[in-house]
Amino acid sequence: MKRRHLLLGAALLPLAGLPVHAASSSASSSAPAAAQPAGPTVNIWKSPTCGCCGDWVAHLQASGFRTRVFDTGNEAMRERLRIPARYGSCHTAQVEGYALEGHVPAADIRRLLRDKPQAIGLAVPGMPIGSPGMDGPAYGGRRDAYDVLLIKADGSARTWQAYR
Repeated sequence: MKRRHLLLGAALLPLAGLPVHAASSSASSSAPAAAQPAGPTVNIWKSPTCGCCGDWVAHLQASGFRTRVFDTGNEAMRERLRIPARYGSCHTAQVEGYALEGHVPAADIRRLLRDKPQAIGLAVPGMPIGSPGMDGPAYGGRRDAYDVLLIKADGSARTWQAYR
């Protein structure tokens, strides 16, 4: 049997146990390969029709991250990455072994990758207006307070960064 792998950053991870769609050719990049930045690659699972998810992808690209988008929905990957449902949002991502849930700002992802805490990853539960991807002209400059949470291995969380 041919073995499949998923490229995550510089590491190849076996796809055994990952949903088949994660390795499918339906994966698409949100920007042409030539336009992709040279930073870490963020793999993103989202709905193909979600505009705010696309805006978050654009935020990451503008901040120097490479992106690989899977337009297959995110619930299965959220579960696979051990993100408790209570921290759920409209897209799930993975970068260098960390899970990302929702509209996490690029600066917080960079801090996560620099500090390398023992954790599952970061989450911005729900879809707070004013967070990256939820900050377009349609929102009229409105900004809701929200927290970026560090999700610990036991499923608990603590505030990583507060936005007020």
